[in-house]
Amino acid sequence: MAVNKSKVSAGFIVVGVLTVFFGTGLVFVGPIIIDDQVVKNTVIDPKNDLSYTMWKDLPVPFFMSVYFFHVLNPQEILKGEKPMVEQRGPYVYRKQCRKENITFHPNSTVSYREYRRYFFEPSMSVGNESDVVTIPNMLVLGAAVMLEDLPYAVRLLISTTFKTFNEGPFLTKTVGELMWGFDSKLVDFLNKYLPGMLPSTGKFGLFAEFNNSNTGLFTIHTGRDDIRKAHKVDSWNGLTELSYWRTPQCNMINGTAGQLWPPFMTKESTLPFYSPDACRSLELVYQRAGEMKGIPLYRYVAPKTMFANGTDYAPNEGFCPCRQSGLLNVSSCRHNSPVFISHPHFFNADPVLLDYVLGLNPTEEEHGLFIDIHPLTGVPLNVSIRLQLNLYMKRVSGITETGKISEVVMPMLWFEENGYIDGPVLTTFHTNLVILPAVMEYMQYIFIALGLVTTVVAILVYHKVKRSSNRAAISTPFENPWVCTTASCKSSTFRNSFPAL
Repeated sequence: MAVNKSKVSAGFIVVGVLTVFFGTGLVFVGPIIIDDQVVKNTVIDPKNDLSYTMWKDLPVPFFMSVYFFHVLNPQEILKGEKPMVEQRGPYVYRKQCRKENITFHPNSTVSYREYRRYFFEPSMSVGNESDVVTIPNMLVLGAAVMLEDLPYAVRLLISTTFKTFNEGPFLTKTVGELMWGFDSKLVDFLNKYLPGMLPSTGKFGLFAEFNNSNTGLFTIHTGRDDIRKAHKVDSWNGLTELSYWRTPQCNMINGTAGQLWPPFMTKESTLPFYSPDACRSLELVYQRAGEMKGIPLYRYVAPKTMFANGTDYAPNEGFCPCRQSGLLNVSSCRHNSPVFISHPHFFNADPVLLDYVLGLNPTEEEHGLFIDIHPLTGVPLNVSIRLQLNLYMKRVSGITETGKISEVVMPMLWFEENGYIDGPVLTTFHTNLVILPAVMEYMQYIFIALGLVTTVVAILVYHKVKRSSNRAAISTPFENPWVCTTASCKSSTFRNSFPAL
């Protein structure tokens, strides 16, 4: 059976054109499909295994590294000399988080409490929890500043109380005791006769209230009604605003709970989140684009204005009373103790702070905080939150434990909470959110290219077949009366040409 090449070519032309249209359609429909999948996998919903597990249980390793500032010259400090410190650590703890009392509400929000526990990791640490460190005694030097406006006689009585319980201006304890608490007769006395003065009723430790505790009752948006609200805080402990600070703007609870953010971020987007530990909302800004194991990311960092004082940055006036830029006064939410938060080693702070303490050397690489975000989904890929705890101390007359201490913001320790996506979670994340969208993107261009090639080749073949058909029709043989091919014809012609013969 003969094949009609022209019809076959015409068929390939149709197929090619349809393939081009299909590929072109994917150019417009593909991103819509990808965005729709992102939305479905970003909404907080138990049916979304990957995203819900990441939100609920944080299935990635998360660690807290603690560095103490060991005081080298405590006696000289009491004489008014400049403090000299030496960094010790890191002492690394694996952080375990779990969300409990998860309750979904009809208004597309969900409430929960997140509990955290810390486990010491000797193999990752430089030293052990049995290491001995000397730091300022917050119970004495902090209380001295808090009570400096009391009558002189009362201050003398307080100083006598410190001596009675053998409490001096500096503590020399093991890392474990400083972190999670130690027995103190003074603490027992205060909890008995002045309940509520201290943040905890048991042992006194810098992180005692962190371990086996929760960060409060968070209510956040699931994103079901509006994906732009996903993970944003609706209320914390039933509050939609705080009461720690002096202006409504500073008391606002902005952004997310600091673990996940809404999808479809741009370079103009910021990274706001509420931190119960800092008692305020914080906001990171875009720094640069990058990649992590083939996954595109945006890096967000703390702006220099984050801990600037009200003089250098007017919107921060509500966080005052302020000292130098680079310090956040958290006394209003820390039982009025003279505690300040800063970046480690006073990074991005007023340089004068470095002049008051010897042994500090700030660098962005070691002491700047950052969060690497996958912009399409709002999922953090790499997180490093670094903060420093400082104690404001000074000489207070009547409290002899303060000696002749010069007025100084004294660094006590800094810590880094870091974690990154790795292992099976990274593989799944990379497959679903990088490889598959890339395959879809490449396929649309493959369809367009394949359709164009098919169409062009088919058109060329079709025209070639047509030209061949036309040429064959023109050159077909026809009968000529003057041409003889048979023997009888030739004989008759010969006789007619020579009749005499």
